[in-house]
Amino acid sequence: MTAGGSISEEVTVTEFILLGFSSDPQMQIFLFLVFVVIYLITLGGNIVIMVVIRADSHLHTPMYFFLFHLSFVDICYSSVTVPNMLRIFLAAHKTISVYGCIAQMFFILLSGGAEVLILSAMAYDRYAAICDPLRYMEIMNKGICVLLVSGAWTTGFLYALLNTVFTLKLHFCGSNQILHFSCELPPLLQLSCTETLTNQVVLLTSVVILGSSTFLFTLISYIHIISTVLRIRSAEGRRKAFSTCSSHLIVVGLLYLTGFLQYTKPSSVSSVVLDEIFSIEYSVLTPMLNPIIYSLKNKEVKTALRKMLGKLKFLK
Repeated sequence: MTAGGSISEEVTVTEFILLGFSSDPQMQIFLFLVFVVIYLITLGGNIVIMVVIRADSHLHTPMYFFLFHLSFVDICYSSVTVPNMLRIFLAAHKTISVYGCIAQMFFILLSGGAEVLILSAMAYDRYAAICDPLRYMEIMNKGICVLLVSGAWTTGFLYALLNTVFTLKLHFCGSNQILHFSCELPPLLQLSCTETLTNQVVLLTSVVILGSSTFLFTLISYIHIISTVLRIRSAEGRRKAFSTCSSHLIVVGLLYLTGFLQYTKPSSVSSVVLDEIFSIEYSVLTPMLNPIIYSLKNKEVKTALRKMLGKLKFLK
């Protein structure tokens, strides 16, 4: 039986109502169309990157190996939240079961954890390529690349599993209304009838360890990269390197800033509008922007894409 806000606390909640965004039907249709376009761009952009990298042998290098897996995790990340969000926009009953909600929370944490770790691996790859080019292929051999990607998914899985196990011990009663468009852990903890101190400590500790370690690793890599770039004699070479680094840092910085604030801020300072803006940035916009910033601006990727389109035209 589903609990409502005015029902007795003895009633166990079996489903949640997602109340994210506006309740105005016309606004919901508008938002539905906006997020459909964003999702299609995300899927299209990332799938194109994966196909191009797999099809062109010139792109079978460590950098593009990581870009391939970044595109894959971006598809996963976006698909965890956006399809259900689109359903909620059009549904008369905007509900999700408790276990369905916890499952969505698990995959959000898994995808987010894998994303930041793959971005760190990419920063290390760029550090090795720019700061130690003579040993680059030795440092970033196939075994190391596979190990880094496998480690990203394994660590993301453990991070998600740890927080999910403690969430499954919670009891939900009273209000079943989540003031958000997806089932993220912070809003869920606010609805628990049981003590959530352990959950909050586990969440804060895991986010701080994962977030700070990967961010510092990425930041240190880029500091070394920028230091090396400054020694490049060619003004054009410096400009291209800085352009690449700055775009990467902007995306990584926004991802870390919004994600870190969302998962570490006290519930007492929670703002529905800010929470939704933060979530949209790291779970919806970042997966859409990554293929544009990391790949479609890349000359080698654009050349490979033109070659592939030329072959398709020839086949016709």
